[in-house]
Amino acid sequence: MKTWIVLLASTLVLPAHASNHITDSEKKTPLQVETIAQFNGIPWGLVLLDNQTAIVAIKNGAAYRVNLATRMTTRLTGLPNVDNRGQGGLLDVAIPPIANTQNWLYFTYAKPTSEGSTTALGRAKLDNNHLSDWQDVLVTNAVVSGTKHYGSRITFDNKGHVFFSIGDRGERDLAQDLSNHAGSIIRLRLDGSVPSDNPFVSDANSRNEIWSYGHRNPQGIYYDAKTDTLWSNEHGPRGGDEINLIRAGGNYGWPIVSYGKEYWGPSIGDGAEKEGIDNPEVVFTPSIAPGSLLRYKSSNASDWNGDFISPALALRHLNRVSINQDGEYTETRYLEDLNERLRSIAQDDTGVLYIGTDSGKLLKVTLNGS
Repeated sequence: MKTWIVLLASTLVLPAHASNHITDSEKKTPLQVETIAQFNGIPWGLVLLDNQTAIVAIKNGAAYRVNLATRMTTRLTGLPNVDNRGQGGLLDVAIPPIANTQNWLYFTYAKPTSEGSTTALGRAKLDNNHLSDWQDVLVTNAVVSGTKHYGSRITFDNKGHVFFSIGDRGERDLAQDLSNHAGSIIRLRLDGSVPSDNPFVSDANSRNEIWSYGHRNPQGIYYDAKTDTLWSNEHGPRGGDEINLIRAGGNYGWPIVSYGKEYWGPSIGDGAEKEGIDNPEVVFTPSIAPGSLLRYKSSNASDWNGDFISPALALRHLNRVSINQDGEYTETRYLEDLNERLRSIAQDDTGVLYIGTDSGKLLKVTLNGS
């Protein structure tokens, strides 16, 4: 089924950390939206092997190969057991950008243990529709009995490193405790070994795998090879969702500071900013609950090139953010008429977007002119 939708955009141009937006009824962008597949479960993770093939990770522990041309879906075998309670399950799926990596697929998932569950990074080789030689690259020290805030997204730089995000697991003070992995972004070599230049390798009281910390629940992470920068977006509490530029050793403040508030009203910690804390580049209040994150790039001429794109859960839209050199940003919201909780996203070489929804759909979204 193919539908052309003309979507109302809401736009703002304000200093970073501003949170209001205005609606421009004259600015409309036509997007072509098609449903490619319908799954029995939430497509939490999504990666394209090429412009014709997607791998979709379903929260309940299944994964599928999808032929994007024929729309045929085939279930993969060889996945581990996952803790599918609460926000746990099979989370993200990603492939390294480096050639000759032996067809490895990387996954994050909620790994069950005797004391609860934790975010784990695993990898396996894709052989037709079977995953072989499964390896747990890192089972993180973030085990709690609760089932909140696992993260978790994966990205790779072009230097042989894998990054993945972990939430605070619902126990906020863990995000400031470097003796565990909760509330952090992790950096490893592809085989799981720790790079010697990680920021905390010389600290006996810190986890050597940690790249940055003080994160609440990062649901998107993206390495921009063009600028050699790492970015994340994460959920705040009541307001205060963020896009962050991630630096080695950075403390992103949770729960010492937050632009959000407690659900029952008061401010959190010491306010919004504090010396020694890395401030967000963009703040969303009210919360949009961002999903996965990418930076749009296409060989076709497009004014979207270089903009951050993420699906949004709470406000049910596709979010586009452009940040200029002065830190001012423009936010535009699309697909609001679909009324879908949008979670996972991937982009092919031609600029076509694929989006997973909490209702189980895999959508194909084509920009006008793409």
